[in-house]
Amino acid sequence: MGDVLQRIQEAQFTDRLHAERMLVSLVRKLFPLDVARAELRPLEVSLNSFNGFLTLGDGTQLFFKTHTESDTVIDEYYNAAMLAKAGYPVLQPIYSSTEVGRQFLVYELIVDPSVFDVAWAIECGDGRAMGALSDAQRAGDRQIQHIYRNTLGWQAADAAANAPVHQLFWHRLAGGRLERFLHETRAIGLPDGNFPLALVRSAQWTINGQRYEESLDELIGSAITLLNPAQPGPSVVGHGDAHNGNVFLREDLGTLLYFDPAFAGRHDPLLDLAKPLFHNVFASWMYFPAVKRNETSVQMRYQGGRFHVEHNYCLHPVRLMFLRSKIDNVLFPLLRELHRRGWLRPDWRRYLKAALLCCPLLTVNLADPLRMPPEISLLGLATTVEMGANSAGKRSLIDQALDDIQDRLPVM
Repeated sequence: MGDVLQRIQEAQFTDRLHAERMLVSLVRKLFPLDVARAELRPLEVSLNSFNGFLTLGDGTQLFFKTHTESDTVIDEYYNAAMLAKAGYPVLQPIYSSTEVGRQFLVYELIVDPSVFDVAWAIECGDGRAMGALSDAQRAGDRQIQHIYRNTLGWQAADAAANAPVHQLFWHRLAGGRLERFLHETRAIGLPDGNFPLALVRSAQWTINGQRYEESLDELIGSAITLLNPAQPGPSVVGHGDAHNGNVFLREDLGTLLYFDPAFAGRHDPLLDLAKPLFHNVFASWMYFPAVKRNETSVQMRYQGGRFHVEHNYCLHPVRLMFLRSKIDNVLFPLLRELHRRGWLRPDWRRYLKAALLCCPLLTVNLADPLRMPPEISLLGLATTVEMGANSAGKRSLIDQALDDIQDRLPVM
C-alpha cells in the first residue's frame, strides 16, 4: 500500500490522470465511500505528501491528505484526538487510516485558504490579508504557549523514543534519507560547476561575512547525537509539523485551524517548534526555487577547503512577522518556564539548531538538478550551515534571534 502512495505522489507531477485513477481505486479499498472522481493538487508545499478533493457519486465533495514518508519507523500516525483534547483548534477527519503505509485522512470540505497560500500571496505583493494574518498568528501563538504550559510534563526516555515527531528529524538523519540525498560518492551542481558531495560535506563556510568553523559532516554528526530520540526530558502535546501548509486561516473569525497532524503526539517542545520556525520563516527558496533564483544573486568561491558564499536572499516582512511571533509568544515564554522548573537543558540552543538543520537539509533533495537550480542548491546548503552552526564575526539572523532570547533568560 505504501508503494501505491509513493507512486501516486510521484505521478501527480507527470501523469496526473493516471495518478488520480490509482487514487480512486485506493480510496475505495480503504473506506466505504462511493468515490466517483479524485482531483489531485500538486502543490509546492506538499514536498512529502499529496492532497486534493474527492467527489462522491451523489456529488458530495471531500478533502483528503496523506503522507509518503519513506524509511519510517513510526507505528501509528495522526493523533488528532490528542490535539483536540489538549485544546488545539484542529480539523477532525471523518475517515482515517493511520497504519504505516496506509496513512490517509479524509475531511469535510473546507474553503478557507492555507496560511501558506495567504503568506505567499502577501510575499508576491497582495498585502490585503497582512493585518488579519498577523493578528491571527499572534493570537494562535499565544494559544500554543497556553497549551504548552498546560500539557508540559516530564517524559521518560522509552516514551520519548516512540514519539512520531522524530521521523522528521533523527530518523531522516540516521536513516536512509541523508544517504539517498547527499551520499559522499555523488556530486551536486553549484553555480561554479559540479562538486563532489564528499568535498561539500567536509568543507568549512563563510556566508555573507559570517564565518563557520564546523563542516556539514561535523554538524550532522553532532545532530545525530543531540537529537537521539531515547532521552528523557520535558514534553508537551504538539502538532509536530505545524508549518503553514498544515494551517488554515479563518479570516472571518480571525483564527487559525490546524489539520494533518501526522506527527502529533507528546514530545519535546523545542522539536515541536522547529518545523514552523524554519519553514514559515526561512524556506521560500525551497518551495519556489525558480522564482527565488530569478530574484536572488548567489555567488561563490571555493578556496582552501572553504566555501565563500555571498547572496542577497532576504526575508519578506511577512516572514519576519512569523519569526517575531514565534520568538515572543512561544519560544521565549517556553524557555523561561522550563528554566523556572529546572528543566531547561544547558544545550537547548544547540539542540534546537540541530533540529532546524534537518529542515533545509532533508525536506527536499538539494542535489536534485530537476528541482533545484545550482544557485538554490548553494543557498540551501548555506542555509543549512546557518541553521546548525554558530556564526562568528557577523551574526546570522537565527543567531541574532537566539542571542536576544539568551540575554533575556535568567543566568543558568
